[in-house]
Amino acid sequence: MAAWGERLAGVRGVLLDISGVLYDGGEGGGAAIAGSVEAVARLKRSRLKVRFCTNESQKSRADLVGLLRRLGFDVSEGEVTAPAPAACLILKQRGLRPHLLVHDGVRSEFDQIDTSNPNCVVIADAGEGFSYQNMNKAFQVLMELENPVLFSLGKGRYYKETSGLMLDVGPYMKALEYACGIEAEVVGKPSPEFFKSALQEMGVEAHEAIMIGDDIVGDVGGAQRYGMRALQVRTGKFRKWDSCSG
Repeated sequence: MAAWGERLAGVRGVLLDISGVLYDGGEGGGAAIAGSVEAVARLKRSRLKVRFCTNESQKSRADLVGLLRRLGFDVSEGEVTAPAPAACLILKQRGLRPHLLVHDGVRSEFDQIDTSNPNCVVIADAGEGFSYQNMNKAFQVLMELENPVLFSLGKGRYYKETSGLMLDVGPYMKALEYACGIEAEVVGKPSPEFFKSALQEMGVEAHEAIMIGDDIVGDVGGAQRYGMRALQVRTGKFRKWDSCSG
């Protein structure tokens, strides 16, 4: 216990991943992970600031929060940092019009974005939408641009649902990078800008925060590179050999 006390000394804020940490998605919305509802409640009763930091890109932030509430979590939209709203802000700031390769469940986040005559591509976890036809269309849009710009909402390799492991957006992002000879701009973990935004919302510095997630690369590695402490849970996509990963 003393060791943990030392590790957490000076921590003022906690960033919580959602999928694989609080719940596993799946049929009927999925299921809360044992003990997670109570853990969030205890954190919120503590002196610590709490924020939810997710790469969820199959649901709008409103739908995600609605699901979490139905599962018993005390959470509001204003407490969630998610990639789709962050991407919309970037698109507006840079005057970009995206071709969207995204899940229908998150498309509403882009309702205020001009998608006519696209000059970039936004890719997210499109699930069944990752057909050859849809991937090829995104490829064609990028190849027709003089300066192709590809945004990826996260770059995870896979995640866990109640039915098993599922491919995430990362493999499809890599396919477009390879085919087009470009490098995607990642909006979401492990992007430093994404962590910066979440910490600013909390009002804490990187050295005062800890990230809790199930992804050794996106959650733990990304947070540590940004100067935060990080803890990997043994739920979700966790695999016993993760501790041996880079």
